[in-house]
Amino acid sequence: MPNLYNIVAALCSDIVNSCSEEFFVKYSCVSPAEKDRIYREVRAGVGTLFLDGPEEGAVIRELIPGDLTETFFAEMESLIERFKAEGDYYAMLGLLQILDQSMALLLNQAVEELEQENFSIVLNTNRESVGVGLLPRCSCAWERKHRLIHRYNNLESFLYNILLIENSVLGDLIDKHYFLKKDLFPRFKERNAVKIAATPLRRERNFKVQLTDKDKVQYFNITYENPSFDADNELIWNKIWTAAENESDIVVFPELLGNVEMTAYVADKIKALSPEDADKIPSLIILPSYWEKNRNVVTIMDKFGNVICKQNKQNPFRKEFDGVGYLEQINSNLVVNILHFEGVGRIAIMVCRDFLETEYMQQLMRCFKLTLIIVPSFSTGSYDFRRSFDLCAHEDCNVVWVNTCAALIKGKEANFQDIGYVRKRISRNEDEAQMLYKMPICKGAFSGECAHDCIYYETIQGV
Repeated sequence: MPNLYNIVAALCSDIVNSCSEEFFVKYSCVSPAEKDRIYREVRAGVGTLFLDGPEEGAVIRELIPGDLTETFFAEMESLIERFKAEGDYYAMLGLLQILDQSMALLLNQAVEELEQENFSIVLNTNRESVGVGLLPRCSCAWERKHRLIHRYNNLESFLYNILLIENSVLGDLIDKHYFLKKDLFPRFKERNAVKIAATPLRRERNFKVQLTDKDKVQYFNITYENPSFDADNELIWNKIWTAAENESDIVVFPELLGNVEMTAYVADKIKALSPEDADKIPSLIILPSYWEKNRNVVTIMDKFGNVICKQNKQNPFRKEFDGVGYLEQINSNLVVNILHFEGVGRIAIMVCRDFLETEYMQQLMRCFKLTLIIVPSFSTGSYDFRRSFDLCAHEDCNVVWVNTCAALIKGKEANFQDIGYVRKRISRNEDEAQMLYKMPICKGAFSGECAHDCIYYETIQGV
């Protein structure tokens, strides 16, 4: 029996490859008469997509597995082939919109299945041949219903339940998807909001920078000094527990201040808690990245102490030493991890420079319709990050950026008035000043002092 997702993916591919931006702009203003014609054509070809009743005001019905018969598929394929032969792309896109609505229940069931997997790939098996992948599209509490309608020159502007991923946009990147289980955010249903805790962690560094050259290019590497990371890990755990006591849903650490023992240490701490205390742990823990074997890696852990995934930094940072440029000597694995959760949407981790690479950042936003980007950073300033926030604003994508005082160097104090930001969408009735939450640096940082107690909280609410 044919695969419904393969048929829909092929339909998406035909539309993407055959229709211009002008077509999508015009279709966004399709006339009621044309819409009625499309409904009549589709209902005549595949009646299963509609409730029984008079033809006028036809009502789309949600498909159930029992509807997916050989007759249904034969009717679908026949109708699509006729529309293609006639070059009737208005009808093809209208059919796709009907399917997007009709598949809502099936996609919800798919989410439940995907939640049981360690990681997921797309639902259709013909991605390589048709050039697109399909996944369920989780809703987001702060995302406008017509989030993409101002663009209307892309197919995804007309889809609400289907997440369409175009290989041509993804390029050489490899996407892995993690559909988080419903019990992971126990407070979300009540709050319709996500509380973020972010910490710069500390003023001290636990690593040295080594300068090398290779194949005519100068590089810098990171080597960790501390033979015992007990104190570092205790500080990390104290921050997690402080965030837990403040009922945080996500806790975010900066870049580079991790260590080889950190993940196991935190996991053991969580698993040793009483059930009452374990319930308080933040749903997601974005641990400080760790630089090893030419990889700069952030570990994403859940509240149960399990590693969900590890996100590699993809774009090397360029830094000057004594006026000479050096490149971070990292190797990219090209894997992009996307976390999905109903009500939160889609979360990506972009490690420092990744967020500043505009093409890369917009590539991920276009591919996955991101709703939250988390940016752990080790940077000598905040200016460029604030400029990148604006690129996310019209996409209803919120951003959490946290830097560390350990990146502060003499002469750059003016760049460190704030050590982090949360850029969020607000309702039209709220004060615009609420869009950007600032995390002011503690004054002791400028004199090299650190009490190790800085942690900031902000809530991203439904709009």
